[in-house]
Amino acid sequence: MAENFPIPTYIVVIFIISRLISTIGNSKPWSASLSHNNKLLALDVAGKLLVDPDSLKSVSSDFGHIVKEHPKAVLCPSTTQDIVSLIKVAYNDSIPFSIAARGHGHSTRGQAMAHDGVVVDMSSLKNHRNGSGVTVSGNNFSGFYADVGGEQLWIDVLKATLEYGLAPLSFTDYLYLTVGGTLSNAGISGQTFRYGPQIANVYEMDVVTGKGELVTCSAYKSSDLFYAVLGGLGQFGIITRARIALEPAPKRVKWVRMLYSNFSTFTKDQEYLISFNGRRQNGALNYLEGSLLMDQGSPNNWRSSFFPSSDHSRIISQVTKHGIIYCLEVAKYYDDHTKNTVDKELQQLIKGLSFLPGLMFEKNVSYVEFLNRVRSGELKLQSQGLWDVPHPWLNLFVPKSRIIDFNNGVFKEIVLKRTITTGPVLVYPMNRNKWDDRMSAVIPEEDVFYAVGFLHSSGFGNWGDFEEQNKEILKCCDNAGIKIKQYLPHHATKEGWINHFGSKWKTFAERKAQFDPKMILAPGQRIFNNI
Repeated sequence: MAENFPIPTYIVVIFIISRLISTIGNSKPWSASLSHNNKLLALDVAGKLLVDPDSLKSVSSDFGHIVKEHPKAVLCPSTTQDIVSLIKVAYNDSIPFSIAARGHGHSTRGQAMAHDGVVVDMSSLKNHRNGSGVTVSGNNFSGFYADVGGEQLWIDVLKATLEYGLAPLSFTDYLYLTVGGTLSNAGISGQTFRYGPQIANVYEMDVVTGKGELVTCSAYKSSDLFYAVLGGLGQFGIITRARIALEPAPKRVKWVRMLYSNFSTFTKDQEYLISFNGRRQNGALNYLEGSLLMDQGSPNNWRSSFFPSSDHSRIISQVTKHGIIYCLEVAKYYDDHTKNTVDKELQQLIKGLSFLPGLMFEKNVSYVEFLNRVRSGELKLQSQGLWDVPHPWLNLFVPKSRIIDFNNGVFKEIVLKRTITTGPVLVYPMNRNKWDDRMSAVIPEEDVFYAVGFLHSSGFGNWGDFEEQNKEILKCCDNAGIKIKQYLPHHATKEGWINHFGSKWKTFAERKAQFDPKMILAPGQRIFNNI
């Protein structure tokens, strides 16, 4: 059963008084009623704690729209020191209260919530950075990097670094996520096979631990904290700054999709293409993902509009014939120096592939248009009222040796037969040697494994149907002995979390005791506070 961390008495009193004030039409911070409380008056953050109903409601849900948890207050920090002060109050109190950092609120299971605790609205820091949320440094000899606030969105990091002709190497498919949020998980997409996840492209961080200590950490300084936080699900500290690796940015992208009816051929070609993965390897792709096209969905979805409308009938006929069509999506970047060789290099890679004849589609787009490809679909769904709906997602890592079994048992026997999946279903391989095992993130043991994402959208009345399908998928894998790992994990029991972390559990628990011994941070993950 979940354990709720109570708020200290003096904060509860302030909360109650402030709520009484808010009921007569005033949305005021906790400090509005601090005249009789010298203890909290001494805190710099007192005037930045909001308890009005609208503020609490704004952080009580997330992109998933499945879990709702109401905090007692929302901190709107203007400096990192505000976060330090808040955590120190919790840590030094005899009855600590829980604290969760919230970025863009894109979690799907309440991971950034704090029931009866305090949510830190990280976006508030953006209003006080004076344009310094992204600072680019470095040179051609030692390399370039960007010092980035943990609250910054990746789209803003991209725009800021492009002004210098530079860009990060590894992105997520959706760029309207915070740096601190993705680094707390891993940050994956089609670039991961070559450049690793986003956590593999970080040089240094500033982190506020669960003790209220602001620590600068890297692989060479406070390395235990550095490796703990990267992929650590927010359990060890709040990321307030990250130093991100940069490379010269390309200008344009050759973007290709190829269709397959045979899953074995599809995965064989994917694995062949990701075998060319050196960071400086000229002939390698820059991006590779795969997805499923099924009869219950359109060839175009919210991720992008790619296929020409004139070809929809041909594609749909193949889907109708085979039930599932597998789409291989690749991209090759280029600039003025490589524009004359990019076509040759791309054709060299594609010429040996076994996609369905006549079912290859190509676009030539700008680098920014490619990276921000999800945005147009998001805006369309927002205009239709279909974005802020339940998202009962399930993201898995599947070992290469069992991906054929997964296709047969899950894609064909569960997903295809249930006929409820209309959102994107992703399936694409990654190379294990691009990940650092010292970090907290958990992946399968095999050299190659697949990311599989069921990115469901549903109505508010039927998201439970998708949850049942998710449970059936997990049960199928368990019964078949497919040793999956969840990405963006969600487990309801201690046993589930221990199984998830496997050999890393002992280290994970030890690091928790070291950096957040009172278990203050990220209670919404329910790793330590529901057992």
